[in-house]
Amino acid sequence: MSGNRIVVYKGPGEVAVENFDYPTLELPQEVAEGLGIKRSAPHAVILKLVTTNICGSDQHMVRGRTTAPVGQTLGHEITGEVVEVGDDVLFHSVGDICSVPFNIACGRCRMCNEGQTGICLNVNPARAGAAYGYVDMGGWLGGQAEYVMIPYADFNLLKFPDRDEALEKILDLTMLSDIFPTGYHGAVSAGVTTGSTVYVAGAGPVGLAAAYSAQLLGAATVIVGDMNADRLRQAESFGCAAADLSKGDALADIIADIVGEPEVDAAVDAVGFEARGHGHDAAEAPATVLNDVMSVARAGASLGIPGLYVTGDPGAVDEAAKHGQIGVRLGLGWAKSHRLVTGQCPVKKYNRQLMNLILADRAHIAQAVGATTISLDQAAEGYAQFDAGAAQKFVIDPHGMVS
Repeated sequence: MSGNRIVVYKGPGEVAVENFDYPTLELPQEVAEGLGIKRSAPHAVILKLVTTNICGSDQHMVRGRTTAPVGQTLGHEITGEVVEVGDDVLFHSVGDICSVPFNIACGRCRMCNEGQTGICLNVNPARAGAAYGYVDMGGWLGGQAEYVMIPYADFNLLKFPDRDEALEKILDLTMLSDIFPTGYHGAVSAGVTTGSTVYVAGAGPVGLAAAYSAQLLGAATVIVGDMNADRLRQAESFGCAAADLSKGDALADIIADIVGEPEVDAAVDAVGFEARGHGHDAAEAPATVLNDVMSVARAGASLGIPGLYVTGDPGAVDEAAKHGQIGVRLGLGWAKSHRLVTGQCPVKKYNRQLMNLILADRAHIAQAVGATTISLDQAAEGYAQFDAGAAQKFVIDPHGMVS
């Protein structure tokens, strides 16, 4: 193979597809040197991308709302076909089609052994946890590409049992790399169970996945809050109730109109640090959603927080928020004995079971999140439409393998 093409951040609001070398079975130099380990990676495979998705987390970087440098490669939602196998890979073969958790995990450290693969200790010298194509996440090349290297393949890859079935259901299966497990994790972390009333803040793809997951878990009523009418209609399309926050009405009153009381059993923050206040022209107020979910969750509730919060935001509304310090009403959460669950979803905890639901035709997550296929060369257009509020989940098809 002569080369590889990868989507790259070029500055606020701009991405481009650029040429790179074809990947090798080697760890990023900064990982190997920073951790004092060998760079050669016989435990790795090379994947030919079947699908790779644009994520809201990518969009934070592209908006210039992280410390991502120009030239940062993008893409952590990866589904691919094995085309090269390292000598130490025992259980995967050329031709396998696999889902890749966005968390890079060694499978050897204390955190991995405890199932906390989102905070692996051996894949990022700077901090616990790593991901493909993301700022401060270890320097791993992004997967919005033609090809990508996957380390510790026997541990990380989820092989689909049947190639033809996988390609037939690929728009559902591509969501296993991130947003379906992440949304499900948000709902599980919030304690959603049979008969729960649930509020999900945010009708982007992760919020829609969380709402859909709450239904899978048996919720009686799922309310999705947003200010984007198209995205609220998408939530309503699979049976959720919509809370239109653009009108400035009190969230508790909206919830009371739907469930008969101004609180819910479980709440999920699927928005994160770029939250805005209520009302059509409301300014950015990064603690809005966290305060909302504490306000409307009943006493003793759990709050699932899959929405992203960062430690560095150069575009923040004030100096404190630039360092991840925001005005959360922690006293309210303390008074109500809330349990807050944050951080990366440990994808491997859920992806196999969710795969089984898809293959059994019990979960249609692509329809719920509005999956829309584009080519690699249309990545910039997909980012622009997503940033403008499209009620779609853009799935990049680099090699024309999606029927």
